[in-house]
Amino acid sequence: MTDRRLWSYKDIAAHIRVQPDTVRSYRKHGLLPPPDHVEGGKPYWYAETVRAWVASRPRNRNR
Repeated sequence: MTDRRLWSYKDIAAHIRVQPDTVRSYRKHGLLPPPDHVEGGKPYWYAETVRAWVASRPRNRNR
């Protein structure tokens, strides 16, 4: 079954263990996929979109 929960900056940040402002910066610099949904001007991503992005991003050597 596909996970269709929508994640905010805060949810993504918790998943990758960074601050929400770091995730905002990733988006600003084009490092985050486009949002799957925008509501009230706030972007949201499906959990599966975030997991696929995490799996494809370069690993931090210190983690």
